[in-house]
Amino acid sequence: MHSIARATIAALAVLTLAAARAEEPARPGLSAAAPAHICLDQKERRAAIDSGKFVRLADAIHAAKRRMPGAVVGARLCHGGEGLVYVLTVLARDGKVARLTVDAVKGTVVGQR
Repeated sequence: MHSIARATIAALAVLTLAAARAEEPARPGLSAAAPAHICLDQKERRAAIDSGKFVRLADAIHAAKRRMPGAVVGARLCHGGEGLVYVLTVLARDGKVARLTVDAVKGTVVGQR
């Protein structure tokens, strides 16, 4: 891969991560608006993963890549409508960016936008 292409992909990944962080919903009690996902902080993520009730992030990424081949450039563990979900930001091979939601218990893709 040429250095210009690598630099472009790296820049897109950084911009995507920055955009994902900017869109990250506020913690409970900090905003009157009801966000789509309330994401866990590091301590909450560690406790959830250590419980053994949820699929590994690697399995969630594998499910997302089956739906949309590309590079996962962002991952969060959040409260969804039916429980915990991984919210993955994927940079597809065609350059499009998508956000896929993977059920953290079943490991299946449950949403895409």
